[in-house]
Amino acid sequence: MILTALIHNYPLITAFVSMLIAQIIKFPLLYIMEKKLEPMIMFSNGGMPSSHSAFVTSLTTALGIKYGVESPYFAIATVFALITMWDAAGVRYQASEHARILNILVQDFQNLVEHVKYKTKRTRNQVPLKELLGHKPFEVLVGSFLGFLIAFIIKYWVYQ
Repeated sequence: MILTALIHNYPLITAFVSMLIAQIIKFPLLYIMEKKLEPMIMFSNGGMPSSHSAFVTSLTTALGIKYGVESPYFAIATVFALITMWDAAGVRYQASEHARILNILVQDFQNLVEHVKYKTKRTRNQVPLKELLGHKPFEVLVGSFLGFLIAFIIKYWVYQ
């Protein structure tokens, strides 16, 4: 009963399908754009396209299609989507840049220690910080467009 209701929940299904598609296409896009074979990119955040943006934009679009753009559902989803995309391209992107710079500084320091042969009490190497956390604005825009497109495709091909 609940499973049937979930399967017929067009906005929810649309959001999850959009996120899944965005995550899956990160792998071939990374290979095409940067010639890197990193299958684990499909299970991480950051990269092209933004799955967060696809997720919230498809939800917002589906709610707009189903209930109208004047509905409170659409309004709530729009605010939620804008905050999510602002965060992905702003705060999380800056955190990515900080992690990248900190990793360079730590590596440079380790190289300096090796160069002067100074013995430190630390016996383990610093694990690099994760650098792929946020998105460039274009990645957010592409993710948002993907979510918008998938919401219409699912509505007119699946839920008619």
